[in-house]
Amino acid sequence: MQIRRPWLRRASVTAASAAALVAMAAPADATTATRAATAAAADVDYGTWQKDCQAVMDQALPYLKQRIAATKPGEKQAIVLDIDNTALETDFGFSYPQPANKPVLEAARYAQERGVALFFVTARPDIIASFTQHNLKQTGYQVSGLYVRNFIDLFKNVADYKTAQRVDIERKGYTIIANIGNSATDLSGGHAEKTFKLPDYGGQLS
Repeated sequence: MQIRRPWLRRASVTAASAAALVAMAAPADATTATRAATAAAADVDYGTWQKDCQAVMDQALPYLKQRIAATKPGEKQAIVLDIDNTALETDFGFSYPQPANKPVLEAARYAQERGVALFFVTARPDIIASFTQHNLKQTGYQVSGLYVRNFIDLFKNVADYKTAQRVDIERKGYTIIANIGNSATDLSGGHAEKTFKLPDYGGQLS
């Protein structure tokens, strides 16, 4: 696999994601918005990315099976997932709805079928919350909660913002048995029993 240029950064693709999803409501502008956001796919080999994601989830799924089987009486279990290039194939499926990242969806389905709540914590802005939630549901995720950034959150450190959302989930009585993301900002700060990091190839995937 070759990653040819290190220009893509998480914030820029998140902004492009927002632009393209909003453009779905205005078809005349959709082509321009989509071109800017799909450039990342040209730099990363999809097959290698899927293989690398599968390798991580091959570790995550046995853990989830064991942890879910050991659920304590009255315990409410939850999994927290990032969205871009974690739950959804943002840089490889930039259409609407974006496809699910299949290795992650497989594990999520196993968990949700056994009563585990799925919470999605993303750096996406709240202007596209409804598009995002619809996308997740259309691709097979059961959304127990979606956390997006409001105007004030846009000025916060992303890692701190995401940690605060996990704290909020815990305050609702959930035990976060796993936190899955592809960036250090998705996983730092604790408030999860176990973390699983998908590849971002040095920040080149959002």
